[in-house]
Amino acid sequence: MTINPPAPIELRFESTLKASPDIVWRWITDVSCLRAEMRPLLWMSMPREVRNLEDVDVKPGQPLFTSWLWLFGCLPLGTSRLTLLELHPGVGFVEESPMTGMRLWRHQRRIEAQGGGTRVIDELSVDPLLPALVVKTFLRLFFSSRHRALRRRDASRTC
Repeated sequence: MTINPPAPIELRFESTLKASPDIVWRWITDVSCLRAEMRPLLWMSMPREVRNLEDVDVKPGQPLFTSWLWLFGCLPLGTSRLTLLELHPGVGFVEESPMTGMRLWRHQRRIEAQGGGTRVIDELSVDPLLPALVVKTFLRLFFSSRHRALRRRDASRTC
């Protein structure tokens, strides 16, 4: 008898924001904006010199740096070796990072002009080491929270 491994968890989140693609691109690549988007559930460390994903010399498939992930900013969850497979300025990125607790972590984020605003689309494919139901529930909560934070942003401010 052959036991097939479970299929990766596939999730999609999408929001239309009242801001131009240029502004939204700044929001989704700026470190302080990313951290604000992730709060209060998660805090991610980054090297001090990295203020924007575009500041980093991206070599597709090679880790950029190691980040510590903290639940509520105080409980260590593990690390992520942030690895971009693709970075298309003004359009999106594909991240596939080795991460504690995951056999696979793939996050694709892209933006599209939508009427007078911009649509942000996040697609996840993850293969967790922890029970899938726990991880899927947390990811739904976390990315729903991220998208609420994005929708609350005012286009006249940076973050």
